Amino acid sequence: MPYINVQITKGASREQKAELVKDFTESLQRVLGKNPEHTHIVIQEIEEADWGFAGMLTDDWKQQQQ
Repeated sequence: MPYINVQITKGASREQKAELVKDFTESLQRVLGKNPEHTHIVIQEIEEADWGFAGMLTDDWKQQQQ
């Protein structure tokens, strides 16, 4: 039973999440021969203030880039 946990910052649309699930499922089937009916994918959305990048919180980093 494949299990994939995808962690992203908040903001993805339902359509984007559906595309990720579809693509990951198809990749597991194509590359590893896994049955799509046994594949589980969890998408966790994390606030940018709760995600660190380049030694900074992501929301601070993005503000600095502007």
